Amino acid sequence: MLLVLLSLVAMYRSVLPGEPTIQCGSEPGPSPEWMVRHNLTPGDLRSLQVELVQKGATKEDFSILMNISWILRADASIRLLKATKICVTGKSNTESYSCVRCNYTEPFQRQTRPSGGRWTFSYVGFPVELSTVYFIGAHNIPNANMNEDSPSLSVNFTSPGCLNNVMKYKKRCIEAGSLWDPNITACKKNETTVEVNFTTNSLGEKYMVNILQNQIPLGLSQVYENKPTRRSVAFSVDKESEGIEVELTPYFHICKPDCIRRRGPVGLCIETSGPYRPDNNRSMLEGWVPLILVLLVATWVLAVGIYLTRRQGRSMETSFPAASMLLPLIKVLVVYPSEVCFHHTVCRFTDFLQNHCRSEVILEKWQRKRIAEMGPVQWLSAQKQAADKVVFLLSSEAHGLCSSACGPNMGSASEKAQDLFPLAFNLFCSDFSTQAHLHKYMVVYLGGADIKGDYNALSVCPQYRLMKDATAFHTELLKATQNVPVKKRSQACSGSCSPL
Repeated sequence: MLLVLLSLVAMYRSVLPGEPTIQCGSEPGPSPEWMVRHNLTPGDLRSLQVELVQKGATKEDFSILMNISWILRADASIRLLKATKICVTGKSNTESYSCVRCNYTEPFQRQTRPSGGRWTFSYVGFPVELSTVYFIGAHNIPNANMNEDSPSLSVNFTSPGCLNNVMKYKKRCIEAGSLWDPNITACKKNETTVEVNFTTNSLGEKYMVNILQNQIPLGLSQVYENKPTRRSVAFSVDKESEGIEVELTPYFHICKPDCIRRRGPVGLCIETSGPYRPDNNRSMLEGWVPLILVLLVATWVLAVGIYLTRRQGRSMETSFPAASMLLPLIKVLVVYPSEVCFHHTVCRFTDFLQNHCRSEVILEKWQRKRIAEMGPVQWLSAQKQAADKVVFLLSSEAHGLCSSACGPNMGSASEKAQDLFPLAFNLFCSDFSTQAHLHKYMVVYLGGADIKGDYNALSVCPQYRLMKDATAFHTELLKATQNVPVKKRSQACSGSCSPL
């Protein structure tokens, strides 16, 4: 009897169709179904997601691929679905384009899986390059008929650079110094001398060592070395040199002059005394001194702790500053002409505002999607109301110099359609004639820039040349906090300007 039941179950399963799976292959051109008219076609996808996966057994031999997953929409049109086509466009120094077609092995008999979940599939492929913007689009087949709207779904994905924990092991990143540890040590030997030590690498033969104070260069030195060794450089600085740091720029063969830069703080040098004959009694005494000091400090801390505990709530009021004393961030809208190099000019100015002027920066390049939704005029009006200061940034950089320094399509806002500077000038110009509104605007010059004839109205705004007027500029920004509520603090900007 049992054998008969088992045979019936096996026959029943053989009659039922299997669950659909996918078989994917390259299809660069139009799908054949596009040339045929269909009375009914399937709907679009419900969702489309992209993530990176690593393929390869070792770190020296691996590749980074896209794992593209999609979910089908649970409606009756799923019965018409034959395949899903995915196309990927990559934009970096060069442009790439490729497509795959994933055919479903069985017709869909149900809107959802037998288990109740939605139909979900994934495809692993499309090699990923460094720091590249990818546009991934997907649509179901059969396509919509000609001259009809074709339902599709798309997402954008930007691959990380050599600082990523996975990407840094790629051959190109290793050759650009991603695994190089310069082991920077910098200290002040005396009030006017800073000594910098670092380890060179065989990947290149030139290094630029820069001493910075609040992003302002204090000294620059070049080091030439083509093998791993320890090198030392000395700089002369002023006595008033608090908060200085070292920036090391390597010139490796594959990436110069845009290799990964390293930074390190400057501390105080620990002087070592010359050789002397050891004294046993003195050595024993020196061994006990640290222990005695630790005991004394522990006793003092315990006594202070007991004293503060007895004071109860009063100690809390005197030990910690009130939250109302914390200064808020200064929200700054930066507007710049299209000829200004974004990476080498706007980004450095933005880093200066964020890291040294307690500023939250608003840039149109970081809110392209928001501008497209609102429109440039409405977006500028909203940012003007939200900002504490509006900065018109002018630079003497030639556009050709920007293109050669940044590389093609990397940070050069050359498209006139994207230039919000004239629009912002005309929109805000009416405020320049009113003293009550004029305090909100500032003009910052970089290099030998000057106000052009079309923008003479900016001459009534406070003007600063960086880094010559850095202190005065910083002071003027801080005045904005006098009218800013303490609780005003929105989400910090997510744009990244760090040099790669």
